[in-house]
Amino acid sequence: MSVKVSDHVLRRLREWGVEHVFGYPGDGINGLLAAWGRAEDRPRFVQSRHEEMSAFEAVGYAKFSGRLGVCAATSGPGAIHLLNGLYDAKLDHVPVLAVVGQTHRTAMGGSYQQEEDLHTLFKDVASDFVETVTVPEQLPNVLDRAIRTTYARRCPTAVIIPGDVQDLEYTAPTHEFRMVPSSLDRGEWTTIPSPASLERAAEILNSGDKVAILAGQGAAGAREEVERIAEVLGAGVAKALLGKDALSDELPYVTGSIGLLGTRPSYELMRDCDTLLTIGSSFPYSQFLPQFGKARGVQIDIDPHMVGLRYPYEVNLVGDAKETLRRLIPLIRGEERGREWFETVCDNVRRWDELMGRRAALSADPVNPEYVARALDPLLPADAIVTSDSGSVANWYARHLTMRRGMRGSLSGTLATMGCGVPYAIGAKFAHPDRPVIALVGDGAMQMNGMAELITAARYQDRWEDPRLVVAVWNNRDLNQVTWEMRAMEGAPSFLPSQQLPDVGYAAFARSLGLTGVRVEKPEDVAAGWRTALAADGPAVVEFLTDPAVPPIPPHATWEQIEATAESILKGDADRGSMIRQGFKAKVQEFLPGDG
Repeated sequence: MSVKVSDHVLRRLREWGVEHVFGYPGDGINGLLAAWGRAEDRPRFVQSRHEEMSAFEAVGYAKFSGRLGVCAATSGPGAIHLLNGLYDAKLDHVPVLAVVGQTHRTAMGGSYQQEEDLHTLFKDVASDFVETVTVPEQLPNVLDRAIRTTYARRCPTAVIIPGDVQDLEYTAPTHEFRMVPSSLDRGEWTTIPSPASLERAAEILNSGDKVAILAGQGAAGAREEVERIAEVLGAGVAKALLGKDALSDELPYVTGSIGLLGTRPSYELMRDCDTLLTIGSSFPYSQFLPQFGKARGVQIDIDPHMVGLRYPYEVNLVGDAKETLRRLIPLIRGEERGREWFETVCDNVRRWDELMGRRAALSADPVNPEYVARALDPLLPADAIVTSDSGSVANWYARHLTMRRGMRGSLSGTLATMGCGVPYAIGAKFAHPDRPVIALVGDGAMQMNGMAELITAARYQDRWEDPRLVVAVWNNRDLNQVTWEMRAMEGAPSFLPSQQLPDVGYAAFARSLGLTGVRVEKPEDVAAGWRTALAADGPAVVEFLTDPAVPPIPPHATWEQIEATAESILKGDADRGSMIRQGFKAKVQEFLPGDG
């Protein structure tokens, strides 16, 4: 039997080690779908409820597996729907390949149904590589190069295959003129800075008395080396949100997340340091970094295009974090350092943890959203994977969950898109079917697309060795993060027509799908709700009715933010009574004495 182009596409993906393709069918990829049937569903086609979810699932799969994520969609609307997930991959530097259909070549340029200029559509999001296959001989090079590019540059790429090309008989490129052969192997490689630049970096770090380290997702492969250099330097370590799982929060000098969703110890670490070492992070908010001119800086990043962007570093070390640190650590003089700075950092971390415990214990109407996350923390399985959606729930993920060695966690760090939490979790389950996954989601994101993807979870639960996939919903009937941003940044009261959400029964919906569904309405039932969901023999939804008036107070609320929030109250915010009560209770915890 002859081999068609579509058959060769799937065979080549298998040869690259691709085991899953997240997609949604359409006639623009009918040839590929028929090939999947002939290939007995290898690689496995995972059907989402929407192409955007397919892209998010591919991102989640790639983030938690370290392997290529692949999504597939038809031409026209299917291709358009992929864009948000692909932009999430682009901004968070995740290797994702999109395989997209197109109208037949004979119809192109004829304003045909579902014909879009896909090169123009994808030229920004897949700027590193996007190409259309027009003849079979072109295929191996285009597909292989797309995959090598997405691995090498940690970016999304796109391969477009018209419907009629999918059904052509595959013929390999020959040795003739204007043919481009291809090969599978991409090889192992690394990047190492020059000895001279390492010496310069060491001089700066050795001269500092108060060293701060900022670790991002690029430090995840260098945990032992980051720990070692922090201990030698007597440094505190703050983490960008994408690097939350790069280092264990149990280490006494790890100050937690940085930024608006971060911790006060991280804010103080950056405010008071005299030297900054950034490892594998492109954290964009320079106002949370040391004042310019106050601290000397060294950066380590594997991407030469991303160095020197956020701070006036004196030395930019372009290299793999692990290999660079292995060469840098022997140059650091740790024996000459005092311990006062290190002990101050550790004391700040301990006090912050006590403060967050007090905040979580505050009463609310009906349930304190901080307590929901705080109660989960000691119950997290040792091998848990945690995803967080965007919104106020990301504050509680950032501040209350202790990432321990072996745990994984992520969210949409740079695009900060809503709707990624549940599909990320599904992608994580396919990457690690033997591990429990917990998705932390607000009710806005749940209504946006999370409820539909529960259908996907229900469909595929029997494919997972450990069937636990817990979706936790903070049900506060409010688009809470934006509501608080309006108050703090605009001085505007909550605009109910845009901010108020319908009260939906998420647990009841889960039960209608045959899943476990738990609804928690009282604080005394929160821990039991978590235990029930974590003990379920399949996907579970645990819905917490939380108080929208509990403020996600930033680590250092500025006077302007306080004035703006007060102004919103004076303008007649619908929830002003609860806001004042909860905001005062939360803020006053900072001034209560600790236990030591």
